[in-house]
Amino acid sequence: MNRTPAEDRAHWERTADRLLLAVRPYATEEHALIGLPGVPSHNGVTSDGLEGFARTFLLAGFRLAGAGGDDPHDIAGWYARGLAAGTDPASPERWPTFAECNQAKVEAASIALALHETRPWIWDRLADRVRQRVLDWLAPMVGDPMPGNNWIWFQGVTEAFARTVGGRWRQQDLDRVIALTDGWYTGDGWYSDGLTGGEHRNVDHYNGWAMHLYPLWFCRVLGDAAPRGLLDRYRARLRRFLADQRLLIGANGSPLVQGRSLTYRYAALAPLWTGALFDATPLAPGETRALANRMLGHFTDHGAVDERGLLTLGWHRPYRGVLQVYSGPASPYWASKGFIGLALPPDHPVWTEEETRLPVEQGDFTRSLPAPGWLVSGTAADGVVRVVNHGGDHTDPARPHADDPCYARFAYSTHTAPETPGDPTVPRGSAHADPLDNAVVLLDAAGRASHRRPATRLSLDGATAVSRSRAHWPEDATWDPFGGPDTTYRLGPWITVGSALRGSVEVRAVRVDPAPGDPGGGHVLRIGGWALAVDPDSVPGTRDGARVVGADGLVSVVVGARQLPRASVVAGADSNALGAVSATPVVETAGPVAHGTLHIALVHLGGSDPTALPRVTTRAEGTTLVADAIWPDGVRDTIRLPAPDPAYDPWRDQHRA
Repeated sequence: MNRTPAEDRAHWERTADRLLLAVRPYATEEHALIGLPGVPSHNGVTSDGLEGFARTFLLAGFRLAGAGGDDPHDIAGWYARGLAAGTDPASPERWPTFAECNQAKVEAASIALALHETRPWIWDRLADRVRQRVLDWLAPMVGDPMPGNNWIWFQGVTEAFARTVGGRWRQQDLDRVIALTDGWYTGDGWYSDGLTGGEHRNVDHYNGWAMHLYPLWFCRVLGDAAPRGLLDRYRARLRRFLADQRLLIGANGSPLVQGRSLTYRYAALAPLWTGALFDATPLAPGETRALANRMLGHFTDHGAVDERGLLTLGWHRPYRGVLQVYSGPASPYWASKGFIGLALPPDHPVWTEEETRLPVEQGDFTRSLPAPGWLVSGTAADGVVRVVNHGGDHTDPARPHADDPCYARFAYSTHTAPETPGDPTVPRGSAHADPLDNAVVLLDAAGRASHRRPATRLSLDGATAVSRSRAHWPEDATWDPFGGPDTTYRLGPWITVGSALRGSVEVRAVRVDPAPGDPGGGHVLRIGGWALAVDPDSVPGTRDGARVVGADGLVSVVVGARQLPRASVVAGADSNALGAVSATPVVETAGPVAHGTLHIALVHLGGSDPTALPRVTTRAEGTTLVADAIWPDGVRDTIRLPAPDPAYDPWRDQHRA
C-alpha cells in the first residue's frame, strides 16, 4: 500500500500502540510483570515477566518521546504504576534482584533508556520514594564484573542514567565499558561482540542492535558529561557500518537470516534509526524510511504478530528452531529497538521526504566485507542479497565445536533460512543436527556429517575468499549449539574451501588433506546448496545437478562441476524458519574423497534458473590448487587453495580414536 510520509508515521504509531495494548491483559494487577503465554525461558517465569515489562517499556519510551508526551492510552501512567510495584521489596510483583537473576541486568538497561527518554512524563512525576527504590534496584550494577560482551553496555547505560539522576555509579565501570568496546572494534564500522579466544569471531546483528546503539545512547544520556570526542568516534563508526548494512536488506524487506536472537526481528532496524537520530548515517532520509517500512511490512505480513496481537517466538511463523535457551515469551519485544524512529519528531526529514528504492533494487552489486569476512552479492532482478561466509563463526578457535547453523554455514541470504532442526532451547537433549545446507562436509561410515567450527580465514580479496577447518564429529550424537567443553569429538582431515561470488552464483572449490591424529578411512565429500521452504505438495527433483524450487518461486541449484557426480535433494520437516517443509540440493563424490585433489560445485540462488554459469579451469601451483572462474562477461576470479602444514596440530590433546 502506498502511503504519504505523514501516513507512514501514523502507521508506525498505530503499530506501536497495538503492540503495547496487546500485552496489557497479561500483566499483573500493578503492571510490574507481563507474563506472556508460552514456554518459559531457562531464567524462569518471574524473569520472563520482568522482560515483558522492560522490553515493552522501551517501546513505550520511544512512542512517548517522539509524540512530545501526547499519550492517549495513558502509557506513562500505566508503566509508572509498574515501576512502583516492581521496585517495592514488599510487593508480590517485585522484580528479581541482580543477585537472584542475571537476566535482570539486561532488562535494567531497557528500563534506564526508557526512563531517560520519558523523563518529563514519568521519572519527574514519580514519588520520591519510588525514584529512590528504582535507584536502589539499579545500584548493584555498580562494580559488577559483567561478562566481556555486549552485556557491559547494560552496565554502561544503567550507570550513565543513574549518574544523571543522583544514583550510584563508578567511573571505573564507565572507563572499562569504553575500553573494552574499543578493543572489539574490527574496523570498517564493524564490531565483534566480545573476543573469543582472543579473536574477533563474533559477528551478527548485535553489531547494530547492541554494539552501535548503546554507545551512542550512552553519550546521549550523559550529555555534556560524556568524554570529549567519544560521541564523534561512535558516530563515525556507525556511519561506516551503515554503508555496509544498507546492502544487507533484501527487496522483500528481510534482513540477513544469520546469527543468534533472530526472534528480535525488527531490532535489525535499530542502527538505521540510530544513524538518523544521531546524524550518523550516509543514507538519505528517504532511504532510511524505505528500508524501515519494507522491514516492518515484511514481518507483519508474514505472521510475526499472532491473532492476539502478540509477537511470537520465531522468524515468520512461530518456530523454536531459531531460539536460544534465554529465549522466553517476551524476548521478541527487543523488536522495540526497531521503533527508535518514533523518537524522531514528525517534522524530521526521515518522516517527510519521499522514499527511495532500496540499494538492491537500484542495481546488482558485489562487495567484500573484510571485517566480518563476507562476500556479498545483490541482484536487482530478484531482490536477493547473499553473503558467503569465510569470517567469524562465534566460537573458540582453541577447540572443536558443534556447528551452530546460524553461524557456521558457508552462505546466508535475505530470502532463505538455514536448516535448524531440533529445539536449541534444550541444547543437551535435542536431536543431532547434521550440517546440510550451504555446508561442505565429510560423511563417515554411518553417514553422519562432519562439523566446521572453528574455521580459519586464509584470504579475502575482491570477489574471492578462502577458509580452512578440520572435520570433526560429535561423539555423543547431540547438538550442543554452545559447544560445551564436555562434548568430545572424533577428528578427521582438513577441509579447505574457496569461494568466488558474482550475481546469483558462487563457485565453491574444495580440497581435503590428511591431518595429524586422523585415523583415516574413506569419507564421502558432500556439498550442500541453499535450503528453501517448499510447497508440501511439490516433489523436488534433479536436473543437470540438484535443483529445488521454493514455495515463493526462488530456485536453488547445485551443479557438480568437478569430481562431484552424484546429485540429490534432501527433504526437511519442521526444520526451517520459513516453512514447515523444506528441501536442500546436494552433490557428492562417487566414493571416498581423494585427498589433495580439487572438487568444484556451482551453487546458485535466484529468482529463476541460472542463465549462464561460469566456466572453471583448474591447475596446480606447487602444492597450491588453483581454480580459475571465467564468468559469462569475461571477468576472471582466481581461487587458490594452499596445502595445510602437515605438522600443524592445534588440537593435539583432543584426538579421539
